[in-house]
Amino acid sequence: MNSLPSTAATPKAHSFVPETRFGLWFLSTPTWRVHVLQRALNDLQRMAPELPTGGVVLDIGTGQGHSLPELAERFRPSQIHALDPEPDFSARCAAMRQAAGAPVTLHHAHAERIPLPDASVDLVLCHQTLHHIVEQEAALAEVFRVLKPGGRLLLAESTRAYIHSWIIRLLFRHPMHVQRSAPEFLAMLAKAGFEVKPEQVSTPYLWWSRKDLGALEWLGFGVPKDREETLLNAVAVKPH
Repeated sequence: MNSLPSTAATPKAHSFVPETRFGLWFLSTPTWRVHVLQRALNDLQRMAPELPTGGVVLDIGTGQGHSLPELAERFRPSQIHALDPEPDFSARCAAMRQAAGAPVTLHHAHAERIPLPDASVDLVLCHQTLHHIVEQEAALAEVFRVLKPGGRLLLAESTRAYIHSWIIRLLFRHPMHVQRSAPEFLAMLAKAGFEVKPEQVSTPYLWWSRKDLGALEWLGFGVPKDREETLLNAVAVKPH
């Protein structure tokens, strides 16, 4: 029988690093919607064309809600659950919730304690969210719990090389001590019980993820072959 986690004990207070004013503004820009969100979803769907449509979708770290219409259009879910710990999250994503074209339930909650029953979700999107979470392993355990067997986690993350860059330190806020490389994120997925096929992993080196914002390539110096990857996209499956 599906059940929620026990609430007999007092829930643990989870760490949360609020975003900067610039960061909140950036989430409303076309750069975020087109070059960050849409490109990640396009890449994830390219790697896994068999992704299911219909069913229940969970979006972790919804922010201003630009993912909601994208999820509704791409996967035609019967229900979207949108989760975010920001205090004014529901007001910030109200317009996108209205535009989604699918039923959306908002959850003002942390990913380390998802208020959904076991095995109740078909697809989880965790887009540029895991690196904001201090207790990343606990969050992945929760994602694993709420996914149905055979369900997918669509993970799109910035890695330590990007988060530790000077421009990100200047403009955004993150828990710097928990940042991971692409191989470390993949190892954490495996430890949580997920299966990830090599052909469903990509490490795009997009201009906005580079310390120089792509200036050296624009000037004709090319893309460095010997580099630490700045982005990771992966489709992870909960085994049957």
